[in-house]
Amino acid sequence: MKTPYYEYNPQEIESKWQKKWEEDGTYQKYEGKKKVYILDMFPYPSGSGLHVGHVKGYIATDIVARFKKLQGYKVLHPMGWDAFGLPAENYALKNKIHPKNSVAENIKVFRGQLDKMGFSYDWEREINTTDPKFYKWTQWIFLQMLKRGLALESNEPVNWCPSCKTVLANEDLENGLCERCGTRVIQKRIRQWVLKMTDYADRLLHDLDSEELDWEDIIVEQQRNWIGRSVGVEFKMKIDGTEESISVYTTRIDTAFGITYAVVSPEHPLIKKLHDRIKNIREVEAYMEETQFKSDFERENMQKVKTGVVLEGVMAINPLNGDKVPVFAGDYVLASYGTGAIMAVPAHDQRDFDFAAAHKLPIKQVITDAAGQASVAERSYETDGMLINSGEYDGLDSKLAREKIARQMEAGGTGKIKVNYKMRDWVFSRQRYWGEPIPIVHCEKCGTVALPEAELPLLLPQVESYEPTDTGESPLALIADWVNVFCPACGGPAKRETNTMPQWAGSSWYYLRYIDPGNNEALIDKDKEREWMPVDLYVGGAEHATRHLLYARFWHKFLYDIGAVSTREPFKKLMHVGLINGDDGRKMSKRWGNVTRPDEVISEFGVDSLRLYEMFMGPFSQNVNWNSSGVIGTRRFLDRIWKLQTKAATDATAENPKLEKSLNRLIKKITDDLWEFRFNTSISAMMIFLNETDAEEIITGSQFNRLIILLSVFAPHIGEELWQIAGNVDSVFSVGWPAYDEKLIAYDEVAIAVQVNGKLRLTVKMPVDSTEEEVREKVLGDESLEKYLKGKEIKKAIYVKNRLINFVV
Repeated sequence: MKTPYYEYNPQEIESKWQKKWEEDGTYQKYEGKKKVYILDMFPYPSGSGLHVGHVKGYIATDIVARFKKLQGYKVLHPMGWDAFGLPAENYALKNKIHPKNSVAENIKVFRGQLDKMGFSYDWEREINTTDPKFYKWTQWIFLQMLKRGLALESNEPVNWCPSCKTVLANEDLENGLCERCGTRVIQKRIRQWVLKMTDYADRLLHDLDSEELDWEDIIVEQQRNWIGRSVGVEFKMKIDGTEESISVYTTRIDTAFGITYAVVSPEHPLIKKLHDRIKNIREVEAYMEETQFKSDFERENMQKVKTGVVLEGVMAINPLNGDKVPVFAGDYVLASYGTGAIMAVPAHDQRDFDFAAAHKLPIKQVITDAAGQASVAERSYETDGMLINSGEYDGLDSKLAREKIARQMEAGGTGKIKVNYKMRDWVFSRQRYWGEPIPIVHCEKCGTVALPEAELPLLLPQVESYEPTDTGESPLALIADWVNVFCPACGGPAKRETNTMPQWAGSSWYYLRYIDPGNNEALIDKDKEREWMPVDLYVGGAEHATRHLLYARFWHKFLYDIGAVSTREPFKKLMHVGLINGDDGRKMSKRWGNVTRPDEVISEFGVDSLRLYEMFMGPFSQNVNWNSSGVIGTRRFLDRIWKLQTKAATDATAENPKLEKSLNRLIKKITDDLWEFRFNTSISAMMIFLNETDAEEIITGSQFNRLIILLSVFAPHIGEELWQIAGNVDSVFSVGWPAYDEKLIAYDEVAIAVQVNGKLRLTVKMPVDSTEEEVREKVLGDESLEKYLKGKEIKKAIYVKNRLINFVV
């Protein structure tokens, strides 16, 4: 029996149902025919809290999780906190508070905001990457990599942020600047830990084509380009008059007869070895010193002028034709990429062309087009073509020449075919306090020694001062009581590793911990892992394509190799979230004063109105601008649905065939839309259906109930309230998703486009499957078409059933 009608008060209703769901443990129930694991990229809890752009993805996964639950699935939908790393530490430093305390406060704020949104998270599975019970297993994974040679110490030049005072991986840079603080990054040689991600490069690349992945093309291409696999030839160019040589790598060995100079990175060991031979060594050393203050991005930037200094007295020999060419030190060649040296073919590489022009070096053309007309007078000719000026290979096309030259060089021992990657190994050290301690000790007798697994977790020491140092050492290095220990291997004096792990460490495997959050004996129970993995749906920002997503895939493949997980890939379906910018079109930021908080919107309009508006703004992956008046529109929509209850018939025999057809079409539309993230079109369809009810005297009880179920996944609070008002006892989320009748969704009429010479002139409605004769009879009698046919002869008509008819006149 219906309760008396009362006014819609969203805040009161939302508070009521959030409390009820928590008391009933609604989101801790895991019954269903099949599993579905739905996951958000978890946030790092900053001090500024969540704005309306942050919750867009969370709303989407909540809708899908509720939908799948109604479809009879057992749904895992957890949430946690990515709380280690530079963002949390910098916030704590700025506010003069310990990061442990600031993180706890920020999590409290975030959790409060998420609770107000009514999300269906199972908070009993909540995780925090700074919890020792969690990072014990982050440290354990590191030790497994160490055992298998994937973790090692290095002393190569790395990206150093002078402001954050720490090493950064290439993935942490944006246009050569620190992604966190915007400071220009410099190159600095410092001891650090590296994970050999390049050992997995082929698998990371190959598995992007796997049927296991249902990823957007844009994300796949970003990863493919970042990994950057290339096949080429590596060969040596001897240094004339010495026993030294330089190794170079090229994917265009067909152009090698056009080498007119070579370039080594300013850090290349050849310079030190030939110190006494280089006539202008002081000039070269000054250039080397200048280069160390440039980031890799600046050095590789194709738009900048290529600088370099010739190594006077040093000539390299081209092994293909014996030509002697000058050698330069150039900052656009990186010691950390490839061999640290390149052959330069200015006729067929624009970068080399620009350098040659600046230094007045010869430009020798060895590739031309099929007609022999291609010129390199003004710029390089970079496409494949026909070889010229290349000895015995003249007349061959580039592809065939590459294969032939490569095979002959390999057979003759002057070169070898090799695969290279643009992606580099993961710089895994941070010289900061707030991160997972690396479970390593350094012993003078034993060298680098792993901490025994029984001693994990290695806890981060409690300190009052944790400011970063200028020395390249972590603040942990200053804590003598923590640093000085005994070697686990020999018992002698040793020192702990004082670098910490990067923020990306915990997020590389956190999705596994949700499955088995209380396990202190193993990374994850094997039966539970097989039950829930892989993650069926993963939603987050596209900016993580070449960082978190790549790191997580790498760690997961390693865990697969050691038998810890059963799937090759962690995330099956991936969707990226389009940004919600401020109402001024700029990215929401305190700097611009254009931030809108969900709390503000909820207090005025209610959370269901906010949820609907964010999903209605446009396609999910599209960037959109916030407009507060849009929330007014979704609030009015909910008001109208609320009032629809007054039309709902309590008589079980009541019928409304017209609405029944429309409702079945609506059910099919939303069913098809939700897994594909077409939320805006689903909401639009509901609005159209609601408009249809305006002309009706009644909506049957069954129709009203099914409409409530459809609405509830988008607006769960008003859905539960209307469900109860309609006389139902159990939660709306305990019933099944409504089915649709195939017969009822068929349309009686279709719109036929009428064209004249291919141009649309009008549209007419016709019964489904009308014949060409029936359509002709209908349209040729239409006055609005007559003016386009008057005085003209119809040569023929082209008819596409149920779609169009085109008159050719």
